[in-house]
Amino acid sequence: MEKKRFNDLIKEKLGSINLIVASNREPVSHEYSGKKIKAVKSVGGLTIALEPIMKNLNGTWVVYGSGNADKTVSDEKGRIMLSEDGESYTLKRIFLNKSDINDYYYGYANSVLWPLCHIVYVKPVFNSAQFLTYDEVNKKFADSIIEEIKESKRKQEYEYLNSGMPEGEGLNSAENFAERPQSSFAENVVWLQDYHLARCAKYIKEYDEKIKVSIFWHIPWPNPEIFSICPEKHELLEGLLANDLIGFQIIYHCQNFLRTCEWELEAQVNWSDYSVTYKGHKTWVKPFPISVDANYLRHLAMSKETDKILNKIKKTDEIIGQRYKYLAVSTDRLDYTKGIVEKLKAIDKMLENHQELIGKFVFVQFAVPSRVHINAYKKLNEEITELITDINWKYGTSEWHPIAGYFKQLELQVYLAYYRLCNIMIVSPLHDGMNLVSKEYIMSNTDYKGMLVLSKFAGSSKELYDAFLINPFNTECFGERIYEALMMNKEEKINRINKMQNIIIENDIYDWAYNFLTALYFI
Repeated sequence: MEKKRFNDLIKEKLGSINLIVASNREPVSHEYSGKKIKAVKSVGGLTIALEPIMKNLNGTWVVYGSGNADKTVSDEKGRIMLSEDGESYTLKRIFLNKSDINDYYYGYANSVLWPLCHIVYVKPVFNSAQFLTYDEVNKKFADSIIEEIKESKRKQEYEYLNSGMPEGEGLNSAENFAERPQSSFAENVVWLQDYHLARCAKYIKEYDEKIKVSIFWHIPWPNPEIFSICPEKHELLEGLLANDLIGFQIIYHCQNFLRTCEWELEAQVNWSDYSVTYKGHKTWVKPFPISVDANYLRHLAMSKETDKILNKIKKTDEIIGQRYKYLAVSTDRLDYTKGIVEKLKAIDKMLENHQELIGKFVFVQFAVPSRVHINAYKKLNEEITELITDINWKYGTSEWHPIAGYFKQLELQVYLAYYRLCNIMIVSPLHDGMNLVSKEYIMSNTDYKGMLVLSKFAGSSKELYDAFLINPFNTECFGERIYEALMMNKEEKINRINKMQNIIIENDIYDWAYNFLTALYFI
């Protein structure tokens, strides 16, 4: 959907809405660089997905302020206006202490909910004290959202009381304000994001049950047997069921959630319309496959700036640093759900079975360090580093080695340049809600040079079925599929890429947001 079409449809269907989004991660952080302050833009999937929507609707985005200069650039209520290309939205930050961050984020969110929902055989570490902090931080987010709702109402009241009045007389008309139809106010729509905020809706509804509140759960939802081991399962479910709408990536995750509600709460589940009624409140549960800004990514990939980066990489590339005939690339967070170890083992097996590639094939693993304070992530980093070293020693020569690892974040256009350059992109999560990297790659493959190798366990595989689908746990077959993708003829690549690009264009980020917001609005 074109951006203008999205704007027109939102105005036509929803009228004026006061959209408030809340997420743990902020789209832009402010960091000290010496004495100067620089804005650092996140390249994560959540930011890429939501920022265009926030700009278009002039919304408010409530986040945890993680940058060391965030307080400096924000006002006394944590607000800062972000503007770009004539569009803007308000970023409102809440600030947490180290204890909050440790228990809420590293503790409960990422040592309990993350491994619990991603069935990749990493044991959750349950801690009731950390859950209490998780709950308290959810309440802080709710309080910040409520403050924004109150502020919006005050502004609308002021504008109404002063509209069309001589200066100084508008406020004397307060007795007429009560007669204003409530429908003439911009309706408050709250859109929570992801597993960090499972309890937030409960506190918003306690303030005003009429506020429309929703959550989009970006990660998978496990089957009832898995979820049943969680000590705080009832509290989490009751928090989620305070929402009017819960969105998941695919229908399977919706079904798992509904079964969980039946199993754990004996809630009334209506399978005909995918809803749950619990304690008199009805919650709809629907699939909304998230996507990317397809046209923007294609335009950015073809831009002169990206061309310059691409040409520079071809001439002097410090990351690859060697000659090659075939180039494979992956971009992941350094996370045990992303299948990085399994991918490296598959490449090892491919080189073992196809030794004609030795000296000709290079794989670049881009990985952004994540949650480094958690032991499981420290061990993963060590395992990946050791495996890369072993494979390079096994096959490498004085002039060539097959694996290059780069563990720092790059600008989006740099990634897009590598996507255009590579012969294959490998996206191999062990379990993933969607995985937007796969869609970013397809839309940036404007030269039709490469092919996508994609895990069957990524939500995007349900749409991008013309990719080379793999089971990352099957090392032998995984390695062979990488080889087949490398050897694919140009005509078949063009045909498959075109099909996948059309699918993404037909259901891009604006379609996703429109479908979600209209579903919530008309509940």
